[in-house]
Amino acid sequence: MKNLIVCSSVALLLLAGCKNKESQKAVVDNSTPTVNAAGTKITFPEAESGRFFQTEKISTTSLMADITAPAKVSATVVRSGEGASGNIVLFDNPELSGNYTQLLQHLTMINQIQNINIRQRKTELSRIKDLQEHGAATGKDLLESQTALAMEETNLINERSAIIEHETKLKAGGFEPRQLRSARPGTAYIICDVPESEINKVKKGSKCMIQFTAFPNENFNGTIDDIADMVDQTTRMIKLRVSINNSAGKLKAGMFGTVAFGLSEGRNLSINKDALITIQGKNYVFVKIGSKDFERREVNTGDQIGDRIIAYNGLKNGDNVVTKGVMQLKGLSFGY
Repeated sequence: MKNLIVCSSVALLLLAGCKNKESQKAVVDNSTPTVNAAGTKITFPEAESGRFFQTEKISTTSLMADITAPAKVSATVVRSGEGASGNIVLFDNPELSGNYTQLLQHLTMINQIQNINIRQRKTELSRIKDLQEHGAATGKDLLESQTALAMEETNLINERSAIIEHETKLKAGGFEPRQLRSARPGTAYIICDVPESEINKVKKGSKCMIQFTAFPNENFNGTIDDIADMVDQTTRMIKLRVSINNSAGKLKAGMFGTVAFGLSEGRNLSINKDALITIQGKNYVFVKIGSKDFERREVNTGDQIGDRIIAYNGLKNGDNVVTKGVMQLKGLSFGY
């Protein structure tokens, strides 16, 4: 009788254990998500499970990429105190200063030759021709007058040729000679180098912000005046010239700083970088389409701007893209 009781107790324990295992198995099965054969849709049996995954609602926005570049005050413009017709441009580079000075000298000579010398020679030649017609001048006088005019015209050509060399050097340094000559006093010119790969995003006339080593707690606003016409063959960089209002005279030629450009990438849909997964060269994200349902979508991506990545297709405004728990969904969707 005692043995029968013991056996009955063991049987009850085994039966209870089986029921517990079945109960536990039922709990596990109840929390297991359903994944379709292609792995593109995942459904959790309980909405509570779906709350683990954080999402963001995406929309079309304007993206701005901040690019910084080392810069230097390469020239400042000050008013001449001696009553000169032009303003004084102070360069941090002595060679550029010499080129600009010689350029101005050649321009002065061109003005002298073109507006005074050549006019005088032409007037004199016309007078000699008139005198010769009346027998008051010889052929020698006419030849000398023609030669004098030809010499002045040759001098004009030489002066114009000399200007090209100085203009080329100034442009290589990031300056536009014509703009320098008409620059207003109280202007500072900042030169910086931008990678060739980024130059398509920089626009003439765009605004930028500059911080200088000498004024670490102050921001200066500038405007992109010009983009150089040549690429440095060694560094693959292109020079930009930025102008700043320096009416207070705080900025001095040679000061160092950093320029920050806010480069517009236009209006696009974008996703957080944590939302993207890449499998066999293809990019995917997961979109929450219900309280318990998630959908895998393939997307074509563009540039990464900070923490954002441009998404060109596969998504639409208002989609709730998963940003946390992406790796768990990846394992369920792809089976690893």
